[in-house]
Amino acid sequence: MVQTPSKTLTLDEFLKLPETKPASEFVEGRIIQKPMPQGKHSTVQLDLGADINRSLKSQHIARAYPELRCTFWESIDVPDLAVFYLETDSA
Repeated sequence: MVQTPSKTLTLDEFLKLPETKPASEFVEGRIIQKPMPQGKHSTVQLDLGADINRSLKSQHIARAYPELRCTFWESIDVPDLAVFYLETDSA
């Protein structure tokens, strides 16, 4: 990851900034721009996400999302692949 030198920001200040390509993450008050993925990385990311969705989405268990911006407490991460458990009503 490449860290851009800058002053420490608040989460609200970061959220007001325009989106960047590649995506920027916000960790401990600092902006960290993700590196551009290369071909092999993108292929694995795409294939893994498709496999997860093919297997688990149809059963309403989980769903995979590539490069989804996720906010956790005071940090914003953009993981290569985020997998979310799908809650279902047991009634």
